[in-house]
Amino acid sequence: MPTSSAHFPRRAVAATCLALLVAACNTTAPSTPVSALVAKDQAAKEPSPLPFGLGYAPATTVNDLDTTLTGVQLPPEPFRRAEVEFKTDEAPGTLVIDTKEHFLYLVLPDGKAMRYGVGVGREGFGWKGAVRVGSKQEWPRWFPPKEMIARERAKGKILQEMMEGGPGNPLGARALYLYDGEKDTLFRIHGTVEPNTIGRNVSSGCIRMANLDVIDLYDRVPLDAKVVVR
Repeated sequence: MPTSSAHFPRRAVAATCLALLVAACNTTAPSTPVSALVAKDQAAKEPSPLPFGLGYAPATTVNDLDTTLTGVQLPPEPFRRAEVEFKTDEAPGTLVIDTKEHFLYLVLPDGKAMRYGVGVGREGFGWKGAVRVGSKQEWPRWFPPKEMIARERAKGKILQEMMEGGPGNPLGARALYLYDGEKDTLFRIHGTVEPNTIGRNVSSGCIRMANLDVIDLYDRVPLDAKVVVR
């Protein structure tokens, strides 16, 4: 993919720079991408006690931390996962993100798609373009930017320079790192500890999903998958 494929409006260019100030969009991409595939003996583990509802099914534990996803983790009902009719010229396996309607579509064969609700960039932080999944990580670490650490310290709150992945991490259960060619855009598709924010303009450019949905998407999407943001 040409490195000029993503088109960032002037405000979005600023948003890219400011992305380092945003908790939910700042991680260091892993040097070795984490595969969603697990050995047969891992797949044989007891099912994780994940909640599920219409259109959902209990997941098999891939990572021990997945068992911490108890309680209400579903997005608001209008934005829950569903297989839908979807007309597009994009090839199966492509991710199409409709930021206006707050949906992410994983294109399937035969004119269908798996649709997920998402939270997107707030006013001034939107962007569009074609990028790719450059890396993937389960339960990603969070590295708060220095500016945020200083700002929170002034309020009397001490932030660690690095937060290990876990149920309290703002990046949630999974992260897909979006690249423009070989360049990290600093934008992510990631989980959230606040599933009630799905369907809203809440981030500084990252695409957030309910943890159960980002786990499902992570297992379906390979590295280098095309991502179209519109």
